[in-house]
Amino acid sequence: MIANLNEGGSEGYFVEAGDTQIFVTEFGEGFPVIMLHGGGPGASGMSNYSKNVEALAQKYRVIVPDMPGYGQSTKNWKRKDPFGELAVGILAMMDAMDIPKAHMIGNSLGGACALRMALEKPDRVASMILMGPGGINTTRCLPTKGLNALLNYYKGDGPSFEKMSYFIRNYLVYDDSMVTDDLIRTRYDATLDPEIVKQGAQLSRPKSLGTAMKMDLTRDKRLKDCETPTLILWGIEDLVNRPSGGETLQKIMPNCDLFLYSKVGHWIQWERADEFNGTALTFMSANDPS
Repeated sequence: MIANLNEGGSEGYFVEAGDTQIFVTEFGEGFPVIMLHGGGPGASGMSNYSKNVEALAQKYRVIVPDMPGYGQSTKNWKRKDPFGELAVGILAMMDAMDIPKAHMIGNSLGGACALRMALEKPDRVASMILMGPGGINTTRCLPTKGLNALLNYYKGDGPSFEKMSYFIRNYLVYDDSMVTDDLIRTRYDATLDPEIVKQGAQLSRPKSLGTAMKMDLTRDKRLKDCETPTLILWGIEDLVNRPSGGETLQKIMPNCDLFLYSKVGHWIQWERADEFNGTALTFMSANDPS
């Protein structure tokens, strides 16, 4: 079921996906593209993809949800099987919107969600573009400094503008000269949502080995049989998820291309927006369903 515009009158609408309300912003017409954001503090769909939607909407119906647990969507992400639960939520959103199949674009946590969707329901995913996806080799090495900063944001003295500024400038991007105080303020303000503060556990480490294993997608035996056309984009200077994860996926997946970007951090779609937009359009066009 699709609800009306939210009461605040901002762009977008709510989609009832099972017991979750997912806030969606939409642009353009054509074959659907679903853009899934990362999982850092204050993350939301449009904060991740503001530099990309206009270009992609020239050809596609661009759908940008706030994933369950983030933005304006319901904060009911239980996290016993984190990527699987997100995949179920986005697939339910597709059902509610009568979308049988779509291209998936996913950054970080959103990349892990998209990959899990392709493993669970390959007929629903036309192609995937994954930027620094999470869930790669996570049980085989210690967390990165960037991931530790993400996980610890709500700990200690809690959220602060200074802590958010440090996280974005030092871990999300390589060149922080493009980062404005307005961007930082928007992300920081989002972290003060009482529902998100109450569920600060959304950024905590797995509490069991079983959960940790489910979060390492390279241990999923279905990965080697995943035929979904996949493009992996990774910044060499990514300090949140290790760039070596791209080579791991390319070796396992049978239909996977890999591009590495120099002097780029975790936000390829933001730091190199024009290049990303052109590459994404070319790749999706080559894999549009007939």
